[in-house]
Amino acid sequence: MIPVLSAFYFGTIDHYRVLAKHPKVIIDLGEHYERQSYRNRTTVIGPNGTNDLVVPIARRSGEKMPMREVGLSYAETWPRQHLHAIRSAYGKTPWFIHFEDDLNDLLSKRYDRLVELDLATMRLAMKWLGLGTELVLSETYVEVNGEWVGSDLARKTTNNQFVDLRTALHPKQPLPDPLLTPPTYTQVFADRHGFIPGLSIIDLVCNCGRDARRVVLG
Repeated sequence: MIPVLSAFYFGTIDHYRVLAKHPKVIIDLGEHYERQSYRNRTTVIGPNGTNDLVVPIARRSGEKMPMREVGLSYAETWPRQHLHAIRSAYGKTPWFIHFEDDLNDLLSKRYDRLVELDLATMRLAMKWLGLGTELVLSETYVEVNGEWVGSDLARKTTNNQFVDLRTALHPKQPLPDPLLTPPTYTQVFADRHGFIPGLSIIDLVCNCGRDARRVVLG
């Protein structure tokens, strides 16, 4: 089975558990952008609790746009705000120093489109985890149960070889069955807040360092 995923901003441990278990995944860039999803947000945890880092996008309110066309807004200094929030959350963890330069470099660049930023974060986290999963990008909407799966893939779906995880991996949805029991690991503020699932992959690597790959592989 080949998973079909939405593009995501850094993503959670659950996203990378999917990537780790499959040699290939399809990233749908033709689907419509959806608010309050992982497409433009990730969550870290600091001394005062969870903090959603949201990337502002450029579009008219209520306008439906395919992900491949969604632009970014730099009217606010959100890259600086995200870096500050990440440093506040993980600056005292033993592993943060190993990832700080990568995060600075990525967030210091200016991206025209949301998908460019998303893919940069996904590939960076895959590098951190040592994952070689192939990301197949579909510029057209992926019809999992239809005849065609993106014209750019030039492939007909003659069998049920795809699994649709675009809506399953969502901040407001329960995890699909294969991911129902997320692994636990040491979190820097667990003494105050307990273990918090669904955080950014940044949380995992800063807390676990080299062991992050083992946690993802489960």
